[in-house]
Amino acid sequence: MASITLRKDQPFNLDLTLGCGQVFRWENDGGAWTGVVDGSCITIHQKGRVLSFQGAKPEFIRSYFQLDEDLLGILNTIDRDPVIHTVISHCRGLRIIRQPAWECLASYIIATYANIPGIKRRISKLCQWYGEPILTRDDRIFSFPDADAIASQDPCKISACRLGYRAPYLLETARILADDPGWESRLCELPYEKARKELLHLKGVGKKVADCVLLFAFGKSEAFPVDVWIQRILQTRYSLDDTRYTYDQFSRFGRSHFGQYAGYAQEYLFCDRLTIMGGEMGRVSGPDIPAREVIGLGRTEFINRN
Repeated sequence: MASITLRKDQPFNLDLTLGCGQVFRWENDGGAWTGVVDGSCITIHQKGRVLSFQGAKPEFIRSYFQLDEDLLGILNTIDRDPVIHTVISHCRGLRIIRQPAWECLASYIIATYANIPGIKRRISKLCQWYGEPILTRDDRIFSFPDADAIASQDPCKISACRLGYRAPYLLETARILADDPGWESRLCELPYEKARKELLHLKGVGKKVADCVLLFAFGKSEAFPVDVWIQRILQTRYSLDDTRYTYDQFSRFGRSHFGQYAGYAQEYLFCDRLTIMGGEMGRVSGPDIPAREVIGLGRTEFINRN
C-alpha cells in the first residue's frame, strides 16, 4: 500500500470526513474505508498521521481529501462564536471532500427525500446497470455512470433503479449536460451566485441540492446548505427563530456570519449536530428518516426544494 504522512500542522480525520454524509459510495468495514471514485476502487485507512491506501495515487488522495488546504487557517476564520468554537474542538480534522462534479450532482438529485440507506441502494443499482465494471476481486463493483450513459436510456429503465419521481429529473439533467461538455469548467469559473442560478435551471435541483453541489464539487466554500439540522441549530443556537425565515434567509445568515468558508462551518455544525441539539431533533425527524435528508418543517420553501 502507498502512504502519506501528514504534517503536524495538517489535521485530518478520515472517519469524520467520510462518515459525515458528504459522499455515499464509501463503506467502513471496521478497519478501513473502501469506496469507488472516478472509476477506481480505493481502500484507505488512517493510523495517527499516516494514511495508507491502495487503488489511487498520492496526488489523487491529496486532491480528493483537499489535504493541502490550510485547514487550521480556515477554522480560525470561521471560529466566530461559542457554538462553532466548541464544534471545532470536537470535529478537528474534518475536511470537505472535492467530489467529481457529475457524480456529486446526480447523487444529490437521487438523494432528495430519502434516507442514507435508500440513497446508497439507488446509487448502487444505477451503477450496476449503467456503470462500467471495475476489475477487482469483487465483481459487484462498478463505476458511476457518466451523463452520456444515462442520457441514452429509456425513462422506464431508469425508473427500474427505484428512483421514483427522481428518474425523469435525472434523465433530463443527464441529457442536458451530455450535450454541454463545457458545463463543469463553466460553473467552476462562475462566482457562487451565478453558478447557483445555473444549477437551479436543471431538473431535480433545488436550492439545497445546488448548495451541496457547489460546496462539495465546485469548491464554492461560501455555499451554506440548510437542511433540517442546520435550520434547527440556527433557530435554537443563533436566535433565528422567526417562523417566517426562508431557506435563502438562513443560508444568507450562514454566509454573512461565517464568511468565505461558511460551507466548512455548516459541515462542522452538521457533524456535531447530536451534541449541539441533544435529544431535540427526535421530535422532528422520526425514527426512520435521518434529518439530513429531511427538509420539510412546515414551510413551503423548505418542503419544495426541487
